[in-house]
Amino acid sequence: MEFPHLSIFIVLNLALVATHAALPPELYWKSKLPTTQMPKAITDLLQADWTEEKSTSVAVGKGGVNVDTGKTKPGGTSVNVGKGGVHVDAGKTKPGGTSVNVGKGGVHVNAGKGKPSGGTSVNVGHGGVNVHAPGKGRGKPVHVFVGKKSPFDYNYAASETQLNDKPNVALFFLEKDLHQGTKLNLQFAQNSNDNDAKFLSKEVANSIPFSSSNVETILNKFSIKEGTNEAENVKNTISECEEKGIKGEEKLCVTSLESMVDFTTSKLGNNVEAISTEVKKESNMQQYVIAKGVKRLGDKNKAVVCHKENYPYAVFYCHKTDTTKVYSVPLEGVDGNRVKAVAVCHTDTSQWNPKHLAFQVLKVEPGTVPVCHFLPQDHVVWVSK
Repeated sequence: MEFPHLSIFIVLNLALVATHAALPPELYWKSKLPTTQMPKAITDLLQADWTEEKSTSVAVGKGGVNVDTGKTKPGGTSVNVGKGGVHVDAGKTKPGGTSVNVGKGGVHVNAGKGKPSGGTSVNVGHGGVNVHAPGKGRGKPVHVFVGKKSPFDYNYAASETQLNDKPNVALFFLEKDLHQGTKLNLQFAQNSNDNDAKFLSKEVANSIPFSSSNVETILNKFSIKEGTNEAENVKNTISECEEKGIKGEEKLCVTSLESMVDFTTSKLGNNVEAISTEVKKESNMQQYVIAKGVKRLGDKNKAVVCHKENYPYAVFYCHKTDTTKVYSVPLEGVDGNRVKAVAVCHTDTSQWNPKHLAFQVLKVEPGTVPVCHFLPQDHVVWVSK
């Protein structure tokens, strides 16, 4: 399910970039990694206002700061900072639009739908951020549906749900099979997570609590009721992020693109390459064959792998080990679909949970043979050039 009213966060990001002189995530990437191409898994998660080519003007006067992102259509988005705080108006062609006001009470975002009631409001005050998105004028809150536990956390035993999840089961294979001609049954969907979660700017992400001690606050901010499956999934994601890594693993759940860049460069340096799986078209479960051109990426057995978590906004579980090989693997499906897949092989699995999904699927013991898996399209692996 798509994350509802994500445009409110775009507006909030624009407001904070204007008031705090912070770089948008895309420009932050370019400033830190000028020679590293941004993979599709990242560009797909950027807000449209960060990637569209348009002029943005910022005017500072007695009335405060005005930011106008010049659209080709009438209206546009303006940010005004004066004595009353910050006001953002995303001018629509219809009555209403989106406004953000920052004053002594914090930040207020109102995404009006042109109707007298409804709309979306975000309030940021001493308590943080509160999101309320009434459902189509009926006054009902919109709930955020998040997905399942990640199969890429090696601390956990596989659940019955994971064992019955054919797409995730099919991701794992042995390194000895990584050669031209090997046939594998795989499924490549557009996204591995069933929501349209996008990156927030670092400033916005840092303003939202992300810890088990603040779960009640988090659920309230995203209008998720306690006791629902959605609430349990949010708790599971946070729990996985707070869990101590296995021996030899350095991990961090990053809640913004800037934090991902900072974590990766702290482990691998700035001369890095970021890669993700690219699929020509979506497919159901079918047979693929490894084509000619399997290529080892990176010059060392270390990498940072970032797995996208199921959460209302883009959160990645990033971890670095010194026992990881990365490969580019061309795949050809029986229906003609071509995939530029990324495979990660772990040469030391001795510290993994003995009942992890990979061992149960491949029928091998921890620490005996290298275990590999393909990366879903919305995951990213980083290697040194």
